[in-house]
Amino acid sequence: MASGVAVSDAVIKVFNEMKVRKASSPEEVKKRKKAVLFCLSEDKKTIILEEGKEILVGDVGVSIEDPYLHFIKMLPDRDCRYALYDATYETKESKKEDLVFIFWAPECAPLKSKMIYASSKDGMKKTLPGVKHEWQANCYEEVKDRCALAEKLGGSSVITLEGKPL
Repeated sequence: MASGVAVSDAVIKVFNEMKVRKASSPEEVKKRKKAVLFCLSEDKKTIILEEGKEILVGDVGVSIEDPYLHFIKMLPDRDCRYALYDATYETKESKKEDLVFIFWAPECAPLKSKMIYASSKDGMKKTLPGVKHEWQANCYEEVKDRCALAEKLGGSSVITLEGKPL
């Protein structure tokens, strides 16, 4: 990577688990990740899973009413993150599920953090082959409305996101 930052094996493992949607038991489906945040390790040399920053499919509708709003609340106010979000949506033609790679870089994040995350982004994306959608957001105004995500997924053809009409 241009920044010299490596991607941990755990990040690649989580991505592969989210990407492959093989037929599995209802219990296995509940343990599948709906969303996950990645951060830099303390020494700033490795991209790792952020502890406790994930949404499981089994939590949706049980302890988490709206997975997209819960995901937005997980984003830190003053630092950058990478995220994978498994969006479930419907177009006029069909129901779909797609992974979205999100680069979160709030304007008030430290400059050094923004520079490291930005220069590591392409290397991070290379470890996530097959992600169709990418989104960079710099403030909560850009992400708070689910229509912004729908726009990234297919624009006006998207009629529902996470089972909720737009």
